[in-house]
Amino acid sequence: MEKKNDLCDRLLKFAIDVILYLRTVKNTVETMDMKRQLVKSSTSSGANYEESQGSPTRPDAKTKIGISLKEMRESNYFLRIFNQLRLGDVMQSEYLVKESGELKSILASILNKL
Repeated sequence: MEKKNDLCDRLLKFAIDVILYLRTVKNTVETMDMKRQLVKSSTSSGANYEESQGSPTRPDAKTKIGISLKEMRESNYFLRIFNQLRLGDVMQSEYLVKESGELKSILASILNKL
């Protein structure tokens, strides 16, 4: 299993990679709202996990990690849309779909253990 700091770093890298990937996606009527939502969910996942690390109680930590998982699921959903539409850097899109899937599994595993 991931060490806490490694997971924090991995979630930060994921958020940055999403932002960089989205710079390769053309702004259209169809993509603008999805891009905005994806930036919000991908950055929120890491931010909530970081916040969970300083939680004063176990239930508070569980709530924050639950939010982090929810946001990663949303990120994965939007990334799959971008990937299936073949928008932007397709290789990066494929990597991000895989990475968000792995992060979902890690977060779900942590949540289940709490």
